[in-house]
Amino acid sequence: MKKNRGIICLILTVVLIALMGFTVLVGFGKTETGAMKNIKLGLDLAGGVSITYQVKDKNPSDEEMSDTIYKLQRRVEQYSTEASVYQEGSDRINIEIPGVTDANTILDELGKPGSLEFQTEDGKTVITGSDVETATARAGEDSMKNREYSVELTLNKDGKEKFAKATEENVGKKINIVYDGTTISDPIVNQAITGGSAYITGNFTFEEAENLASTIRIGGLKLELEELRSNVVGAQLGEQAISTSLKAGAIGLGLIIVFMIFVYYLPGLASGLALLIYTELVLVILNAFNVTLTLPGIAGIILGIGMAVDANVIIFARVREEMSRGKTVKNSLKSGFQKAMSAIVDGNVTTLIAAAVLWFRGSGPVKGFAQTLAIGIIVSMFTALVVTRIIVFSFFAVGMRKESLYYRPKKEREPIGFVEKRKVFFAVSALLIVASLAVMGMNASQGKGAFAYSLEFEGGTSTNVTFNEEYSIDEIDEKIVPVVEEITGDNNVQTQKVAGTNQVIIKTVTLSLDQREELNQAMVDEFKVDESLITAENISSTVSNEMRKDAVVAVIISTICMLLYIWFRFKDIRFAASAILALLHDVLIVIGFYAIARISVGNTFIACMLTIVGYSINATIVIFDRIREELHYQTKKTDLMNVVNKSITQTLTRSIYTSLTTFVMVAILFIMGVSSIREFAAPLMVGVICGAYSSVCITGALWYVMRAKLGKKED
Repeated sequence: MKKNRGIICLILTVVLIALMGFTVLVGFGKTETGAMKNIKLGLDLAGGVSITYQVKDKNPSDEEMSDTIYKLQRRVEQYSTEASVYQEGSDRINIEIPGVTDANTILDELGKPGSLEFQTEDGKTVITGSDVETATARAGEDSMKNREYSVELTLNKDGKEKFAKATEENVGKKINIVYDGTTISDPIVNQAITGGSAYITGNFTFEEAENLASTIRIGGLKLELEELRSNVVGAQLGEQAISTSLKAGAIGLGLIIVFMIFVYYLPGLASGLALLIYTELVLVILNAFNVTLTLPGIAGIILGIGMAVDANVIIFARVREEMSRGKTVKNSLKSGFQKAMSAIVDGNVTTLIAAAVLWFRGSGPVKGFAQTLAIGIIVSMFTALVVTRIIVFSFFAVGMRKESLYYRPKKEREPIGFVEKRKVFFAVSALLIVASLAVMGMNASQGKGAFAYSLEFEGGTSTNVTFNEEYSIDEIDEKIVPVVEEITGDNNVQTQKVAGTNQVIIKTVTLSLDQREELNQAMVDEFKVDESLITAENISSTVSNEMRKDAVVAVIISTICMLLYIWFRFKDIRFAASAILALLHDVLIVIGFYAIARISVGNTFIACMLTIVGYSINATIVIFDRIREELHYQTKKTDLMNVVNKSITQTLTRSIYTSLTTFVMVAILFIMGVSSIREFAAPLMVGVICGAYSSVCITGALWYVMRAKLGKKED
């Protein structure tokens, strides 16, 4: 790069940071387009619409209620992946959609539940959505071997018989699929369909096939519903929660930039500028793609800032290695970026695969998390491999070429005997896992449950109280919540204001009759409310069994996909197997921490575990990449133990620095955040420590055992 070009690049970098900073903080025009405050916020931060449906059918079964809740959940995800649907009482269903304020519009757009019909050309209804068990998008080939996408329908027993008769009578004619009065597909019947399965083909893209399948899945509800009430509800958390989280993020970002400059000098400054661009880009993308942001989402983004440092640390560690071998600054920079490429790409692509599977197979908060995770990964790779590179080479081009600006000679560290101590490390890990399982068992045997499940997982009681005056969210947190916590013993009370009224909805663990009466009396004594205006209903979990199943299936599939990718890239299944075992190790220990500390297991639990999976696998691949490189230069008489020890030692600085910066970000969140943020941050801190430990002490040793003891000594 020439000097003039370097100057231009640096000027453009400053302009870009300033322009995006202005966009994020202020925005453009009267609508303040692009401003951070226009990002769509979740129910906990900005409130939304709450709609309650009454089931018309008498005595609906648990299966019918569960099926209806799940299908409504998939339907409302068109508004937000953070929307929740749960049961209230025995025959009511409540829907909460964040970031919207017009209940009537939502009711109109949702349409009449259960309005999917299959009709002949003269308008006769053949079957309804309740006759369809599943609808799935499929990929295949047509008669010309061209790629073809279709929708596979599986009908229940009644649907099978009715559809068989209808298709026999309508061969060569259309059977229209009508949703909320609109024909969404009009396939022609080619032959009688008697087996209970049917395929809808056409000139579909996969997305079109998936959308059609999704509409069919959610279109048929087993129960007929009618609107009981709809309210606009306020945020569950006050301005203080948002402001403290943002302050924590700003402080953490500042500390990381200072740390990078202190450790890596001029390249550290380049990475700091790239981190600013990373943060601004993420916020702009969240705004542009209308992603719903919740408080755990803010924590996830702030955590992402810490993890985004990783790629820069890998690059600069490589640069220093090259300089220590006597290469010039320019050649060291080129080699450093080149040699770091495989570790960065493999680590991020592996996590991106997991995010993609979670997006396509998950639902609710899992899908929302996958979206945020994918954005963070893609932006992180771009800023590290493109932005940081441009800035560093621009510094060099404008004349900043002294070796001391990039590196100070240090004595090369002798390989540390990590593999020799593997029995100690394995014993410590086994002890921690056994202790975790034992605590879960003890908790369960004592009748308090293996975990402290939150409302999202276990349900609870929703109490609606009409106060004599209007309280702000912060006032509710300061005055009302402590009273509720004292009576219920629940430290995870959720509250919502009903807009335009003095009503406050208080959600707690399931309360007994005595507890309900005590709570009512406390409201009367402390706040002089009219007891006749207090109502209470038991509510189901917002994370349904189907959603949990979706999450488990998504995690299993993503784990298999990660295993296959690592196997493909490293040409050795032992790399993949040891990586997955180490990942399982980290997850089990963090789950044990949840059980021991009795931290609430809710939606943030899902986000926390998925974050740890991504963090752990990324750290492991960095070490495996170095082992692969070392093996490439070795002979058939390679000392495997020395290779592993050397690789771990060479990447030890990276492991320490990345873990430290990530831990600092999360620790600041824990110190400054509200209770819900602390419950997210505490297990993450454990996960960061555990991930660093397993990547350094467990994964390499596992691979060594598999390679040296369980397989042939090849290569």
